[in-house]
Amino acid sequence: MSMNVGAGGGNADPEPMMELNMTPLIDVMLVLIIMLIITIPKQNHAVNLNMPVGTPPPPTREPVVVTIDVDFDGTILWDNEVVPSRSALEAKLGGVAAQADQPEVHLRPNKLVAYKVVAGVMATAQRLGVSKIGMVGNEQFQ
Repeated sequence: MSMNVGAGGGNADPEPMMELNMTPLIDVMLVLIIMLIITIPKQNHAVNLNMPVGTPPPPTREPVVVTIDVDFDGTILWDNEVVPSRSALEAKLGGVAAQADQPEVHLRPNKLVAYKVVAGVMATAQRLGVSKIGMVGNEQFQ
């Protein structure tokens, strides 16, 4: 700590101090911040889910699987039979979507096929309402 000593004699009026002592204000602010941190309630980040109880029953029959292969040149094969046009593919996918218990559709693209062909098949299946579709053979792309 320092003391301000004036140049005049002892009878001179002391000048008022122009600096504000910040130490008590900082102490008060730190106490207020600590009180705020202590009083904030703990946040619970939870998502309520309705999970099934018990184990599901085993499937009574094997699922029906439809395989769609897309060859390197864009040729589409439905269960190893060539699909001649996009409208024929839409008709077959529409038949799958119309079934109450839809079969699984496995889409196997060739590594060399253009992405737009595969994306077109997936978009057609989604537009027609096929809900059980999956990509097979992804290990060839690694």
